[in-house]
Amino acid sequence: MTTTATHPDTPSAAAPIDPEHTTWRDALAGTGTLVRLDLRRDRIKLPAWVLGIALMSLYYASALQQVYTTPEDLRAVGQFSEGVVGALISGPGYGLTDPTIESVIVAVYGLYYLLLAALMNILLISRHTRIEEQTGRAELVRANAVGRHAQLTAALVIAVIANLTVTLLIAGSFAAAGLDTSDAWLFGAGVGAAGLVFAAITAVTVQITEYSRAASGLAGLALGIAYVIRAAGDAVREGGSALSWLSPLAWSQQTRAYADSRWWPLLLSFALMMAVTALAYLLSSRRDLGAGLVPPRPGHREAPAWLATPVALAARLQRAGLIGWACALVASGALYGGIGNTIVDSFDDLPDQVVDVMGGDATRMLDGYLGTMAFFDALLVTVFAILAVQSLRTEEITGRTEPVLATATGRIAWFAGYIGVAAVGALALLAATGVAFGIALALSVGDAGYIADGFVSHLVFTPAVFLVLAIAALLYGVLPRAIGATWAVFGFAMILGFFGPIMNLPQWVHDLSPFQHIARLPMQDLRWPALIVLTATTAAAAVAGAYRFRERDLDTN
Repeated sequence: MTTTATHPDTPSAAAPIDPEHTTWRDALAGTGTLVRLDLRRDRIKLPAWVLGIALMSLYYASALQQVYTTPEDLRAVGQFSEGVVGALISGPGYGLTDPTIESVIVAVYGLYYLLLAALMNILLISRHTRIEEQTGRAELVRANAVGRHAQLTAALVIAVIANLTVTLLIAGSFAAAGLDTSDAWLFGAGVGAAGLVFAAITAVTVQITEYSRAASGLAGLALGIAYVIRAAGDAVREGGSALSWLSPLAWSQQTRAYADSRWWPLLLSFALMMAVTALAYLLSSRRDLGAGLVPPRPGHREAPAWLATPVALAARLQRAGLIGWACALVASGALYGGIGNTIVDSFDDLPDQVVDVMGGDATRMLDGYLGTMAFFDALLVTVFAILAVQSLRTEEITGRTEPVLATATGRIAWFAGYIGVAAVGALALLAATGVAFGIALALSVGDAGYIADGFVSHLVFTPAVFLVLAIAALLYGVLPRAIGATWAVFGFAMILGFFGPIMNLPQWVHDLSPFQHIARLPMQDLRWPALIVLTATTAAAAVAGAYRFRERDLDTN
């Protein structure tokens, strides 16, 4: 008598389905069961993302009513978002001619809703498809009565559920805060539509490569390209240009909620989502389970000598991601530096609020633009740093860290090697982006001095980026499941850096962000004491994280 072993989280065993499916009904067999299974396994992470976006929306809807209490305050923030700089940071700025709290949320802060929704969906699809195959769980599931496309379909169904929930909660947050809800559904639908587009894009990238990190990286690269195209298109002409329409992020913004509302741009999002999803299914049919369409390069039969250290192994694991980030950041730096001439032409019309955000000196606005963009690039490098630490967590829970530590490699050496490589990578990204930005800006305005300024203005943010990296490392060592809390530090720093000067917040609130202690060169003078304190705090957090990692048990569940 024989028995069939099943995984505790897999559907009940049954006769396996022939891999050569003849109908879509066979190919989708077991989808409903997998949806329930995936929802159960994602009962913490997915609600955290959805509720996080909803709470951010409720915060803005409630807090901005306290910050912008008069029509003059609203007009001031509306003026800030007009022009080239506002287009780069926020978008086309519809509804800010006669601004309301609702239109300010949509036009000034709405882009960040879109980015968060996109990231949520990228990680969601990768988690329920490629990671399942990479860890071997998909093979256990497919040994049951489960169709070839059931797993991908279940992940997409969950993405639809998550984005519909986000849409509902965003609309509900406006109602809960007592705001006008006439276009709340339209704004929420725009956020959900952008999320679904990137869910579909990730469904394609997980077919291309057999590694979740690379698949998420490719989808993240697509998001970065969409952001850069949108920024460039919105900066070219007020209200957006033809270039803007090449970005799915722009389609959600072009719904013009609380300005001149229109639903039809979301049809573009729906059409792209359907087309890309169909491509994902087609590609899925052309590969084996666990494999990617692009096969990995075969390695040497024996590891080369240079891989014999934890630092070398960490560098090898992070190499692909670092190269991708470098290409994207250098390209965006060159683009934003290259429009310096356009920025100069817009300086005469900048409102006082923009002048305050860019350093407060109306006679040196090009320097202020350089410092502001250096801060923006530093935030992007911070994303790389956080993801690097999260990948260390992935190495642990997938069981790859344990074999490494079973050798003569010590825990401190492994931890320090990985975090050290991430730190060096972040430093290299800041330097490369600064040089690219400086060269492009120097060519645009005809001043070679901006090459050095671009390099230094980016590099000076290193202590702030390192501190966020150290916070993530500390959380990994102490409470690894809470690494995601580092994103709250990132979001707080981003909002405060761009909008803090016009929000009339107490100084102690500004001091909570490590980036606020960094001088925005060349507009401001270098602050050596702040750099020293940030560096010392970074070292303390990293050491504490390493010590706690040495003491705790590995999490291989």
